[in-house]
Amino acid sequence: MSKIYYKSLEEIELIRESSLLVSKTLAEVAKVIGPGITTKKLNELAETFIKDHGAIPAFLNYNGFPYSLCISPNEQVVHGFPSDYVIQEGDLISVDCGVIKNNYFGDSAYTFSIGEVNEEKKKLVEVTKECLRLAVEKAVIGSRIGDIGFAVQDLAERNGFGVVKELVGHGVGVKLHEKPEVPNYGKRGSGIKLEEGMVIAIEPMINAGTAAVKFWSDGWTVTSKDNRPSAHFEHTVAVKKGKADVLSTFSLIEEVLIEKK
Repeated sequence: MSKIYYKSLEEIELIRESSLLVSKTLAEVAKVIGPGITTKKLNELAETFIKDHGAIPAFLNYNGFPYSLCISPNEQVVHGFPSDYVIQEGDLISVDCGVIKNNYFGDSAYTFSIGEVNEEKKKLVEVTKECLRLAVEKAVIGSRIGDIGFAVQDLAERNGFGVVKELVGHGVGVKLHEKPEVPNYGKRGSGIKLEEGMVIAIEPMINAGTAAVKFWSDGWTVTSKDNRPSAHFEHTVAVKKGKADVLSTFSLIEEVLIEKK
């Protein structure tokens, strides 16, 4: 899909349904994530939940990816394989999920702090989440792609963090990855103009140290080059006039996390 696919209001509602199922799936993960559980178990739980709700895990077998979730602990940036890794107190665990329902895609990611995390990780999570909030504010008609990237880069770098350049957000809805690319860096006022009908996945990927990354030989896993922690938050967003329409939500996840405390 080389050109941008503009969605109708009806299509946006279908993408919202898929995106909310992603959010509900991540809330199911939130219920059980904690010290002692393996990341493979989280993947199994999510895959069952998605299928039980009449949907298809969007990541499973996507370009050969063998799992339904990307689960990336600590220094892993994105695309980590669920495994026998046992989650420990103090870990950061980024969980990225996508579904296909009624032939439309939703995509969202959340970084979980397991128990008490150190100050560096705490600040990294707070800043990355705030980067996403500021970027979403720019997803309005008349803004440009560079405005979104600048919002992320400016806050992250002012806090001394590294913005991953090799991986970007993207259009989403009819396919998992569509045009346009949505980088987490850029100049204000640059890039394509945002228009009605665009649906994009905005996903800051921020490293505590260097912005540089390493790609593993498995063809998927990406880690920070200095092995310092990384965080990743993502929303599926419809571009609107005045205020962006966020189709996914973190509120379901955070309600669970508050109840668990």
